[in-house]
Amino acid sequence: MKEEEVKKEPETLPEVELEKVRNIGIAAHIDAGKTTITERILFYTGRSHKIGEVHDGQAQMDWMKQEKERGITITSAVTTCFWNEKRINIIDTPGHVDFTAEVERALRVLDGVVVVFSAVEGVEAQSETVWRQADKYHVPKIVFVNKMDRMGADFFRVMKDMEEKLTAPVVAITLPVGKENEFKGVIDLVEMKAVFYDEESLGKKVSIEEIPSEYKELSENYHNILLEKVASVDEELTEKYLQKKEISKEEIIKALRKGTISNKLVPVLCGSGLKNKGIQKLLDAITFYLPSPIDLPPIEGWDPKDSKKIIKRRPALEEPFTALAFKVQADPHVGKLVYFRVYSGYLKAGSYVLNATKNKKERIGRILQMHANQKENRSEIYAGDIAAGVGFSCTVTGDTLCDPDHPVILEAIKFPEPVVSISIKPKTRADQDKLNKAIMKLTEEDPTFKVETDPESKEIILSGMGELHLEIMVDRIKEEFKVEAETGAPQVAYRETILSNAQGEGKYIRQTGGRGQYGHVIFEIEPLKRGEGFQFVDKIKGGVIPASYIPAVEKGFINAMKKGPLCGYPVTDIKITLFDGSYHEVDSSDLAFQLAASIGFKEVFMKATPILLEPYMKLEITTPEEYLSNIVGNLCARRGKILNIDTQGNQKIVLAEAPLAELFGYTEAVRSLSSGRAIFSMQFSGYEQVPQEIAKKVIAQRKEEKSK
Repeated sequence: MKEEEVKKEPETLPEVELEKVRNIGIAAHIDAGKTTITERILFYTGRSHKIGEVHDGQAQMDWMKQEKERGITITSAVTTCFWNEKRINIIDTPGHVDFTAEVERALRVLDGVVVVFSAVEGVEAQSETVWRQADKYHVPKIVFVNKMDRMGADFFRVMKDMEEKLTAPVVAITLPVGKENEFKGVIDLVEMKAVFYDEESLGKKVSIEEIPSEYKELSENYHNILLEKVASVDEELTEKYLQKKEISKEEIIKALRKGTISNKLVPVLCGSGLKNKGIQKLLDAITFYLPSPIDLPPIEGWDPKDSKKIIKRRPALEEPFTALAFKVQADPHVGKLVYFRVYSGYLKAGSYVLNATKNKKERIGRILQMHANQKENRSEIYAGDIAAGVGFSCTVTGDTLCDPDHPVILEAIKFPEPVVSISIKPKTRADQDKLNKAIMKLTEEDPTFKVETDPESKEIILSGMGELHLEIMVDRIKEEFKVEAETGAPQVAYRETILSNAQGEGKYIRQTGGRGQYGHVIFEIEPLKRGEGFQFVDKIKGGVIPASYIPAVEKGFINAMKKGPLCGYPVTDIKITLFDGSYHEVDSSDLAFQLAASIGFKEVFMKATPILLEPYMKLEITTPEEYLSNIVGNLCARRGKILNIDTQGNQKIVLAEAPLAELFGYTEAVRSLSSGRAIFSMQFSGYEQVPQEIAKKVIAQRKEEKSK
């Protein structure tokens, strides 16, 4: 079969010009009402005829069985809709901290993001994480303050929260009219009009009126703040503003767009997704202020043959095809689906692309435009599109797909290491085969889900980002893949490191008849700061070990670090300096030097005051005041450190750190301590030393497990 040549001109032109495309994400803290807002957007843009409610398990975007049961979003669903003649591609991301990989992955391929905050809770831990992730990729942001109809809703407090906690350059472009159950509509500060939403038509009918007299002064003040902020990002407007000349609505919109795209301003809107108020204004803001692919600088990658050679790709049809795979999904109907974002050029269904990361050619059989879990076939896709392809065999998350004649590698997506693991045992031999298939598919889908087999106990160990993450993965293994299996109790991913320096040597010398083996290394080992990983320094002088053997020495150390000498956990945060050794003209080999390094490492590591490290989690607990002492007492009993206690209305917000080993089952504990009224979120904060008494127990238990 002859490979299809990539033509320079597409057969059909895109139905929407690039400047009318918006690739956006909707991100937030769990329960800020993000999926509800996405549902409303689909309803108003005519994508769905009936509103899906999350609490009914009806939402279109939450399409996995586990999501419908739990009412949370786990995978980022992708969907397309139209508003103001602009095409909006939306990625709905999960807000639960166990699924930060999904958010990180989505932000990498987006041009703009709508961050949703709850008007009651304001800026919470997970929303801070999302904000930092968006800053890391310089993604322009718009904020929607949701739940204005709820008890304790306070738009102005959330604005202050964002300025203080996120140091965000926020500017209000709508204000609420009324709050809590009196919330009626919004004041548009650009148009200086009040907008009210009709409850009967689910907010589809909108009436635009003059600003009510009691809001006149407040609106004027905020309108002036808006003018001052837009004037600061546009020189022409600065002059107009200083000369007190009138600034037109068009000029405000243009300057706001410029400020948002350059990350100098963050427009803030308010409303209520559940009560269908303020969503149309949000849609306007997405089309007015968030960038199209053309507004952003060209994407940069490098030449696969020479990583120092930077290649830029503009978002244009005439450029060579370049895309980034950002998600893999096992679909029951079509098999493996790979979601990708096209940065430049175009692609026809049935043509070949190069996976530059793996240096393998792939043929894309079908191209699908996704709407949550409904699919629409496309014959071609173009720069700026987000779609899914069928027919990939070796492509995984973070791989670059490109025109075979113009190879380029884009920066891959980096994910955090898993912190919790559980063992899983299939019941029968047939279940074993099904389990292997399930694991293969799920690890392809989720880069933070890792699987290994314990060499001693032969158990299969699943690792992930938290209890909920693993619970859902096990659920999917049992439900989707019909595997009958038993799981063990969750285990913590400990690490080993050292506190002092030590020197020593490693020798591997074997004389058997014929050619022998000879490797000899002398090195120093020293501790690094937490989170610095591993450094290897080669200080060999005068060729006492030939340069060709140095990589083998490093490999020997890395292999030995996978199972630490203290009790078999991975070693981290150390620096090894190789400064002497010897070799044999005939007997030395890569293998001999690898083994010499490995043998030496085990001995020297134990001389350098070895210690155990454990993962610590950062917690944010929001509780009514009467349960505060219960929550704090329980945290201290779990070796927790209280960092801060804040007051917000009649709620107390506790910031704390605690070791993950003490936090299993914490969800139930918080529920029973607060009669179900406290909520919390937690995320990985780093590794800390395990106290000596506890370390002794862990080491003894580990030895006991090995001796079984």
